[in-house]
Amino acid sequence: MPNPTTLFQLGHQAMSAQLVRMNAAASNLANAGSVSQTEQGAYRPVRAVFAQALDRQTGLSTVNVATVARADVAPARRYDPGHPLADEQGEVWVSPVDENEEMVEMLEASRQYRNMVEALSTAKQLMLETMRMK
Repeated sequence: MPNPTTLFQLGHQAMSAQLVRMNAAASNLANAGSVSQTEQGAYRPVRAVFAQALDRQTGLSTVNVATVARADVAPARRYDPGHPLADEQGEVWVSPVDENEEMVEMLEASRQYRNMVEALSTAKQLMLETMRMK
């Protein structure tokens, strides 16, 4: 972090990280059950990888998205000779997305985002109350 960080900047970074996490889960859900003709072409789930960011001047720490990485999960082979993408053996490769896991991921990211909104709203209210004091 190049300059001193405020509570609201920390909140913004945390909320942005949760938004990336939610978008990754949404992308995974959108591709659940998708098929490919080859194992290499099959969709693999993605995950946001977080990294801690420390502001040495203030001692405050927050989170950033270091990268969005593909999961190292093998797609499943399914026999479906009627599918237009089926190979000579009548098989297609199905993405290994677990819909339940992705829904849990989205709910958790949503809760974390909402918690940050609540914390920032409380901080704002406390600041306003402090300014009103005489």
